Amino acid sequence: MTTPDLLVIGGGMAGFCAALEAANAGLTVTLLEKQPETGGSSAMSGGCLAFAGTELQREHGVEDSDALLFSDLREVGNFDNDESLVRAYVDNQLGTYHWMREHGVVFGASIETSSGQSVPRVHSVDPADAVRQLARACAATGRVSVTMNAAARRLVRAADGRFTGVHALIDGEPVTLEARLGVILASGGFCRNAQMVHHYAPQYDEAVFIGGDGNVGDGLKMALEFGADLRDMAYIKGTYGKHPLDETNHHSCLAVYKGAIAVNQDGKRFVDESVSYKLLGDAAIRQPYGATFQILDQRIMESGDDRVRILDFERRREEGLFIEANSLAELARLIEVPEETLLDTVARYNAAVDAGHDDAFGRAHLVHRHGELCRIEHAPFYAYPSTAAVFGTYCGLRVDASMRVVNVFDETLEGLYAAGEIVGGFHGGAYMTGTALGKAAIFGRLAARSAAGTEQ
Repeated sequence: MTTPDLLVIGGGMAGFCAALEAANAGLTVTLLEKQPETGGSSAMSGGCLAFAGTELQREHGVEDSDALLFSDLREVGNFDNDESLVRAYVDNQLGTYHWMREHGVVFGASIETSSGQSVPRVHSVDPADAVRQLARACAATGRVSVTMNAAARRLVRAADGRFTGVHALIDGEPVTLEARLGVILASGGFCRNAQMVHHYAPQYDEAVFIGGDGNVGDGLKMALEFGADLRDMAYIKGTYGKHPLDETNHHSCLAVYKGAIAVNQDGKRFVDESVSYKLLGDAAIRQPYGATFQILDQRIMESGDDRVRILDFERRREEGLFIEANSLAELARLIEVPEETLLDTVARYNAAVDAGHDDAFGRAHLVHRHGELCRIEHAPFYAYPSTAAVFGTYCGLRVDASMRVVNVFDETLEGLYAAGEIVGGFHGGAYMTGTALGKAAIFGRLAARSAAGTEQ
């Protein structure tokens, strides 16, 4: 077998973007995917990517910029994210949007606002199809070889300290694979590893976990063996809006970002509903049994967008996931919360909307710094049972702005790169919608450029 220039571990968005970027630079790539099919958590995601300054935004009259995106990312991350990684994302995001389109990834025609965004910048794709299209683009180069059922187990390090390959199991048989320029870890997070989740975030022991079956922290452990540093492990958070009984839809429903309020089983609000849905998840998991409801009216129901999974209210209503009533009193009885309390909660909220300030929790917008609050008053009324689900771990290996893995002594581990969910330090304290897939694509490309020596 000819030794490739680069080994990529993981066949999701980050892995295929890294492989395609490397192939376009003239490198040969071997991509290993542990599962029998590609896609991983990327294919299961909501399909949102956060870009700024696109023609799609301009078509919808949205003014956005690198500066505003950078400001939002830093603010949403509570300024505890790595500024150099945020800058790397921002500097390369618009080019990556065009690059993805050039390689056949199809974006929807709508543009929406969601968690952490001051203006609408949710660009939507069919995530499984997007990964498949990137895989097809890789195949078309003739430079990328994809091996399925290939589980990387341990890294190979040469005598000079450079990482040169992996020990793996391919169809159950042990093999050692080498690469001339090194290894890119794009193997995802560890939401499917209960022991590891408990180690870093025991408060989420009882949470719902949704992610690719292969997301058990393999890449993280391989790098930790050689002293790799970690970032953001304290910020593992669930995402708000997952229906606790729905096993069909893997995605959250976020009516709160269109004007709904969130109440607990006592019928009381418990949070500023405009904050990042990671912070909403934290607040929800602290409520009794982690059980809450999003409360909305017909006007809010009609404001959904069936082209964006997290805002597709009508389909969920048709599936019977929304609880519907002709009055708030009836709705309270159906969801078994105190009737008088729910009526008082909505009345107080409507009065706050009229007054222009929410003294209870300080909500000023629909989402982050965007959108005017609206009353909940038009029958029928709806409740969406909602808990927090861990869709991804959003933390992991510390990298520099070139995606080189860094050890606990602030030294780069030569020949070892990382991209996608396995990377920590970018999100910080919370999360902006679209930056998981966004950083997978952007950081995958940056890792490949760094390995190839073609950084711009």
